[in-house]
Amino acid sequence: MLTALTMTAAVLSPQADLRPDLGWMAGYWLSCDGGREVAETWSPPRLGLMAGSSITVRDGRVGWELARIAPTGPAPDAPFGYFAIPEGQAPTTFPVLESGPNRVVFEQAAHDFPKRVIYERDGDMLNARIEGEIDGQTRTIRWRFHKAEFNSNCPA
Repeated sequence: MLTALTMTAAVLSPQADLRPDLGWMAGYWLSCDGGREVAETWSPPRLGLMAGSSITVRDGRVGWELARIAPTGPAPDAPFGYFAIPEGQAPTTFPVLESGPNRVVFEQAAHDFPKRVIYERDGDMLNARIEGEIDGQTRTIRWRFHKAEFNSNCPA
């Protein structure tokens, strides 16, 4: 009987790893580390869509990226993906590889850099990193964001 219940639960359980609830990412996040200011904003999830944007200021230059987290296909049960659009380039889709209550990993193995996009929430901190290869060398770029008031800046 227990085996039948376990098997039934496994069949009826949703694939949480492929369609995670990422509401924990929503908000305005600010990073003031390493001589750069990065402001990243994520909307709350709405019917499977989160919209994001980031602005980076460093050495008198500004960069930007638009992003969305949404289903990767038209089916209602399609897995989620991170669609990155850096400075107006064509979107790159990073499907969900794994997820947990405060962590999500997106991966596009065919992409050069980055191959992975990772977000982890720890209280009022949002840690993000991208990983991949540049010229045959493994590279990682990290951001440590603090939850902040909308449109706030780093201290001068």
